Amino acid sequence: MKQERGASIMEILGVLAIAGVMSAAAISVYNVIRTNQTRKIASIELGQIAKNTELLMGMRGDYTGLSVDYLISAGALKNNQAPIGGDDWSVSPNIDATGYSINLTQLTEGECQYFTVSKPEWATSVIVNGIEVSTTPNCFSTATNKISFMVEPNK
Repeated sequence: MKQERGASIMEILGVLAIAGVMSAAAISVYNVIRTNQTRKIASIELGQIAKNTELLMGMRGDYTGLSVDYLISAGALKNNQAPIGGDDWSVSPNIDATGYSINLTQLTEGECQYFTVSKPEWATSVIVNGIEVSTTPNCFSTATNKISFMVEPNK
């Protein structure tokens, strides 16, 4: 009698299939963790922008002239790169210049929902796609969402 050595082709294919499924699951978990981390970092950066803006302009009580370029020239921001979303983001005074808004554009639906559900404590209100958020987010399914964090320090 001859004894066989090694694995059959079916056993090898079975092992490869299991390894493939495990790799796909690991990549999926990694992407979720990476996305959540990116959102948390952006949230921290937005809080720092709000804090720096308050330190720079809060004593005046007037936010006239506030912009991303102004914050960069004053040393409150390192560059004009958006914390998250598109590069056409802005920081601007409200109508009567007693407060300001941090405006993010081109956010995905997931990013929009994240910032809507976890409203930052430094923001007085959050406006999503032109509508103030009360209970349910108004996020689009495409990456065209715009969020404005309204900050009114004296409220």
